Amino acid sequence: MDEKPMNGQHKLVLNNRKSGSFTGVLDVVSFDLGEILLETELGMLHIKGKDLHVNRLDLQKGEVEIDGQVETLVYSQVPGFHKKGSMLGKLFT
Repeated sequence: MDEKPMNGQHKLVLNNRKSGSFTGVLDVVSFDLGEILLETELGMLHIKGKDLHVNRLDLQKGEVEIDGQVETLVYSQVPGFHKKGSMLGKLFT
């Protein structure tokens, strides 16, 4: 299987599975109390849990902070997903 090397910058800091901060975020695709889907420079990040909240979002800097009970973090590659100027991103910048 041929895969492109990942060249982006992305950082994830998770504290006690209750709060997290992320850099290298291109977009928040969706979120609700049970899951958050982020597009990062290194692929899609699917966060599942309980009582999840997006506390701070700055897409110009590529930063997101969340809290809640984090149960899973799953990365995947979805080539060409990013669409500049998404409606959700515009709401929070």
